Amino acid sequence: MSQHRSLKGAGMVGAKRSVLKRFERVEILKKRGEWKEGNRVTGLKKTKPDA
Repeated sequence: MSQHRSLKGAGMVGAKRSVLKRFERVEILKKRGEWKEGNRVTGLKKTKPDA
């Protein structure tokens, strides 16, 4: 059986993701100086991945 074409690109190395994990968003906010220790990790500000 052949593999569906939408699944073939799943193993691409270096593919950009439009959605970040929570820890990635916290790291970006720390770099920008918008994160303070003790802040809640739920309800984070929207962030775009650094290019």
